[in-house]
Amino acid sequence: MATPAASRELLVSMFRTAVAAAHPAQCLPTHLPEPPARSRLIVLAAGKAAGSMTEVAEAHYLARLSPAQLSGIAVTRHGYGRPSRHIAMVEAGHPVPDEAGLNGTERALALAQAAGEDDLVLVLLSGGASANWIAPAAGITLAEKQAVTRALLRSGAAIGDMNTLRKHLSRIKGGRLARLAYPAHVATLAISDVPGDDPSVIGSGPTVPDPTTLEDARAIMRRFRLALPAAVAQALDNAANETPKPGDQAFARSTYRIVARPADALKAAQTRALAAGYECVVLGDRLQGEAREVAAEHARLARQLSAAGRPTVILSGGELTVTLRGQGRGGPNQEYSLALAIHVAGAPGISALAADSDGTDGGGGRPDDPAGAFVDPTTLSRAKTGGLDPAAFLADNDSTGFFNAIGDLFIPGPTFTNVTDFRAIVVDRPSA
Repeated sequence: MATPAASRELLVSMFRTAVAAAHPAQCLPTHLPEPPARSRLIVLAAGKAAGSMTEVAEAHYLARLSPAQLSGIAVTRHGYGRPSRHIAMVEAGHPVPDEAGLNGTERALALAQAAGEDDLVLVLLSGGASANWIAPAAGITLAEKQAVTRALLRSGAAIGDMNTLRKHLSRIKGGRLARLAYPAHVATLAISDVPGDDPSVIGSGPTVPDPTTLEDARAIMRRFRLALPAAVAQALDNAANETPKPGDQAFARSTYRIVARPADALKAAQTRALAAGYECVVLGDRLQGEAREVAAEHARLARQLSAAGRPTVILSGGELTVTLRGQGRGGPNQEYSLALAIHVAGAPGISALAADSDGTDGGGGRPDDPAGAFVDPTTLSRAKTGGLDPAAFLADNDSTGFFNAIGDLFIPGPTFTNVTDFRAIVVDRPSA
């Protein structure tokens, strides 16, 4: 049976392999379109991979274009910026938008609006763009949009529901960027961070038709009993805030391609696990649900495989949610890890890592926030020695506090990409 230290080394190796498969340096270059021969290339990037996507694209195009032909702006999360020579780089708030994001988005909108018919607007999109590109609809302030974001984060709403609401309160989301840039050519290259890889959900779909409606947004507000500012409720009753739908002329000169998917990252991790001599059970890249409930299911599977004596790695992706009931700190991956530890109950040979592929999980928006946490057969015994009650920490949604106290937080720093959550459970054959 592998030691906890050896299992942890494998877990980190699988995480880094998965992230590398979805890094723009690996996945972007072959998809970059031909630049215009004489007109302009305008690069507009947003999300946690915006800095690295821009870095790769700029290096590619500056070798072929004059500086006068290339312009643009990238808006990314604080701490996720990358060096750029010609395209402006802005670091902004996530998950709660801030003034820097507002100003950067206004500059992006101005560049899109100024694009001519022969220009190419290259949109580099990744998870986090919904917070980084913040352009409130008429009558809504930044503070009110921030209140919407905080209410959604507390509610436990899935990413699709969150983006449906946000798209109808924005001047850039839900296809509006493509409408503003028309009749310029618009080419979108996206790194997917959502279950199912739906372009209308990735970054709130700024360059694709929106199948959701204002009524859908109002229904989400009612279902999650969101207490939103009066101006937001009024905006959701305003027909002018409906998004462009399929068939709208705004998309007549627009193309869209996904260059990296959660499935790509899981496939890379699976290859690494097989090379290490393990069987693999891949539960898919589209898992959704309450983190603690999914963890309970995965713990049962891990214990079954352990009882069967099958050295196996269980892999899964997707975006789990947390409905906040307590006052603690954490994110879906840390909460999953804490619940998993409780349900595995120190069973020998079972270790795990759950971490966000972007390098941060929940937290306060700092680049050095934890990405997730480790679990091993000693987790609960070490907690007991330290006088910690795991169930009490879970009830308070304080997974960060729990894993920080026992030294099991995973803090890799920004990865400069984002393909949803990474979860791996290593099940070794118990010793005789």
